[in-house]
Amino acid sequence: MSGKVYFIGGGPGDPELLTLKAVRLIKSADLVLYADSLVHPSITEFAKPDAEVVGSKNLTLEEMTELMMKAVSEGKIVARIQSGDPSIYGALLEQMRILETAGVKFEVVPGISSAFSAAAALKTEFTVPGGSQTVIFTRFEGRASMPDGEKMADLARHGATLVIFLSITRINQLVKQLLEGAYTEETPVAIVYRVGWSDEQIIRGTLADIGPKVKAAGITLQALVLVGEAFDPNICKPEELAAVASSQLYSDDYTHIYRKAKGFERGRSEAAEALEAERVNGSV
Repeated sequence: MSGKVYFIGGGPGDPELLTLKAVRLIKSADLVLYADSLVHPSITEFAKPDAEVVGSKNLTLEEMTELMMKAVSEGKIVARIQSGDPSIYGALLEQMRILETAGVKFEVVPGISSAFSAAAALKTEFTVPGGSQTVIFTRFEGRASMPDGEKMADLARHGATLVIFLSITRINQLVKQLLEGAYTEETPVAIVYRVGWSDEQIIRGTLADIGPKVKAAGITLQALVLVGEAFDPNICKPEELAAVASSQLYSDDYTHIYRKAKGFERGRSEAAEALEAERVNGSV
């Protein structure tokens, strides 16, 4: 089989967030197979005029892989476009297993996850200096069971930044389990619906009130639940800055391999003089 399959991260919705490599490969593909329930349709406009463009939302795994393998057997290039980044809840592994078994060449091209696009929309970062330094990507248990130790109540005990996929329909059960951990009713929560699309919507609240807010908005799919201090809407306000720690990376009293801290040379000289004095006095 002389063709090749490229699994391409289509990003969260905004076509301008595609990588240059993704655009190049879509333009060169003979078959563009895209997740049309999640990938913005304008992304397929990069396909060349004679390319076959197929939406996959109504296809089974067997039907998708049959299309890909037929194209590859004819020496064609396949662009399999998946939403966000294929490595996060992308149903990627089962597709790769079939191609690997059949000896089909394939490559994975990363994309921008909806998680990172959501952080940008919220104008925040997941890791807070002086606060949470850990980010957990997970989902609430539903039809897909969770392994021991990975149920929401278990993960909530860490008090880390949580990015919760595929769980908006169970928001009330989700809140209940989060409150069994290190979070309180005052813990900030953000819901980001269809990030990167024209109908993007952001709902902010706390664990105490986020359930009713989601119900009132009528959101039942394609939304991330983000939990933790990083999503406090006041975290960047000037009056709150004094209470928020800053990263040491750019601090003038922090030395790293690219820059010396202010007074570093003077401090080193004073230390050397003290050591020389001790040597002269016979104490070292």
